[in-house]
Amino acid sequence: MTHALSRPPETPAPPQVRPNAVVAALAFGGIVVSLMQTLVIPLVPLLPSLLGASAADTTWAITATLLAAAVATPTVGRLGDMYGKRRMLLFSIGMLIVGSVICGLSESLAPMIVGRALQGLSAGVIPLGISIMRDELPAERLGGATALMSASLGVGGALGLPTAAFIAEQADWHVLFWTAAALGVVAGALVLAIVPESSVRTGGRFDLPGAVGLSVALFCLLLAISKGADWGWGSSTTLGLLGAAVVVLLAWGFWELRTRQPLVDLRTSARRQVLLTNCASVVFGFAMFAMSLVVPQLLQLPEATGYGLGQTILVAGLVMAPNGLVMMAMAPLSARVSRTMGPKVTLMLGAVVVAAGYGLTIVMMGEIWQLVIASSVVGAGIGLAYGAMPALVMGAVPVSETAAANSLNTLMRSIGTSISSAVAGVILANLTIDLGGTPVPSQDGFRVVLAIGAIAALAALVVASFLPGRRAAKPAPGPEPAPEPVISPAGEITGVLRVNGGSVLTGGVVTVTGPDGRQVSRARSGVDGEYAVTGLASGSYTVIVTAEGFHPDATSVALNGSGAVHDVTLAGHGVVTGVVRRAAAGAPVDGAAVTVTGTLGQVLGSTVSAADGAFALDGLPTGEATVTAQLEHHRPCAVTVTLTPQRPVELELVVAAAGRLRGTVTAPGGGGLAGAIVTVTGAGGGQVASVVTDAEGRYELPGLKPGDYTVVTSLYRPSAHEVTLSTEQHVTLDLELTSDVRR
Repeated sequence: MTHALSRPPETPAPPQVRPNAVVAALAFGGIVVSLMQTLVIPLVPLLPSLLGASAADTTWAITATLLAAAVATPTVGRLGDMYGKRRMLLFSIGMLIVGSVICGLSESLAPMIVGRALQGLSAGVIPLGISIMRDELPAERLGGATALMSASLGVGGALGLPTAAFIAEQADWHVLFWTAAALGVVAGALVLAIVPESSVRTGGRFDLPGAVGLSVALFCLLLAISKGADWGWGSSTTLGLLGAAVVVLLAWGFWELRTRQPLVDLRTSARRQVLLTNCASVVFGFAMFAMSLVVPQLLQLPEATGYGLGQTILVAGLVMAPNGLVMMAMAPLSARVSRTMGPKVTLMLGAVVVAAGYGLTIVMMGEIWQLVIASSVVGAGIGLAYGAMPALVMGAVPVSETAAANSLNTLMRSIGTSISSAVAGVILANLTIDLGGTPVPSQDGFRVVLAIGAIAALAALVVASFLPGRRAAKPAPGPEPAPEPVISPAGEITGVLRVNGGSVLTGGVVTVTGPDGRQVSRARSGVDGEYAVTGLASGSYTVIVTAEGFHPDATSVALNGSGAVHDVTLAGHGVVTGVVRRAAAGAPVDGAAVTVTGTLGQVLGSTVSAADGAFALDGLPTGEATVTAQLEHHRPCAVTVTLTPQRPVELELVVAAAGRLRGTVTAPGGGGLAGAIVTVTGAGGGQVASVVTDAEGRYELPGLKPGDYTVVTSLYRPSAHEVTLSTEQHVTLDLELTSDVRR
């Protein structure tokens, strides 16, 4: 018998998690990054003279940031899932600092573009921060924290404009970038000192072809959108870039669906909740930026136009600042609504408020105070919606894909913003009046842009209405199960059923049984392969997935007051014989529980094997069935057979002896800790089994294959221990938790 290999005692204990400090540090980093995106706006009219270049060329100082952000966001998110979210967060902040320093030293256009591109590589800070929050914060703090982090995208932008305008008016323009670099250093120091590294990893290999393909497609798409007005929307360059984007995206999608470890899991992204949330994000990105384009121009146009207010850019920035503050103030309200009514309702409510804000702006644009009120209403709606989007995305993807999914959602918002800028630019360039020989946007042009913003918000409302609400389990047809004890609703198990090759499985039956083998609930997968089993109490369950013609799957899943995502891929069925043995041609098994279930998940019969391993079940219906053998301290065996009236089916069920892991989880003050989840992951990072400790803090995980595992606890701050099991080895691993409570 080999000995367990646990983490060496000299390994330093991971730092304690302080939820308030973690949220503050991550939100500050998000505000710094979003502030960077508006930093250069006060300089745009001055850049040609400052850098000695044409006005058309200096727009690359903005375009470079946009393109770099689009390329970096999905790539950094995937790398964060694989190699560590905190590590990639520090990398992103480092790019912000380096880019700001280069811009601060620049006197010509080329280094300015390089520096702005490096700043754009920091765009992944916000989705990475949201993903770290999901891994590290207690459940009751997660909603408000992610809403605040998501809202920082708008907060930094709104606060950045007046700040940048003030610095540009009072000091040398280089000070703007030195200030950004200093803020980046502070953000990096806070992350190093406060934010822990998440232990949730996907492992595997990075999808380099997928990253290159998506980067090329996004580069072509966003370059065409951002420069189309300058080059001409019907020019060969613009149309060529748009066509290339379509072709590369199709080729990229073909690759992602067939590679084993894609950059973006398109099947997960195609789930209705994720897909519709991302569609709503594009529309909301459009709606948010429409206000940012209209209000500053209205404030700065001369009063001679009859509708311009003749203010400086500093005043324009100060008028927009309440918009960002309102976004931040709405974060806790967004979390509260999502918690009580669901994030779908929050997103729809945000869409209505945004549409109302644009409607107000159309009729209230003659005074500064009117623009403050109208823009604040829009900010309130965006704050509500942006707080709900991460909750919708994270509720539909596995924990190991959080960063990549949030990054894709952030990218969708950025694409919406880019489209908004292009559409508004075309409208304002064509609806003009003459002011002293110079064409300027007309009031009707501004109203058209605002109306389109309102329509976009209403379109987001329509999209959000198709999001799935709080679902109940879909009962499978068939004989009614025996009455079960009433259980208190505490969580749900959701996922997608697929067959080998990746296509979804419609009509697959998911049966959930308790530790005693009794059926607790049952559901059937829909046309999209999705299933949901709700109303489950905390505890350990066995999830059995069956479908006609496929090999069944049985997996242990633990719940502790929240949900779990459990995706299953079924393989074809095989040949079975008629005796329960410990190994092929090995000794017979006495006392093994043998259960037969039908294709609808119903129990057709059960028995216990005799001393010679034999068992017999009479009166079983013909057709496809699943025969499962279970024995304590052995891995269960489940196979599919076809029962016919012509002759009995002889079965040989092999229950391989396996390692058993057990121990006690001890609270910091001593004594066993009840209700802690102990999760075992394999060498590739995938979950193998999980269990909830009993009233005395004890846990036991039988039936583990020989190999190397990582044992993680999650009621307090996660701590990981390595262990090696061999055949039939029984290992005791006691876990003593640190004092940084996650409640």
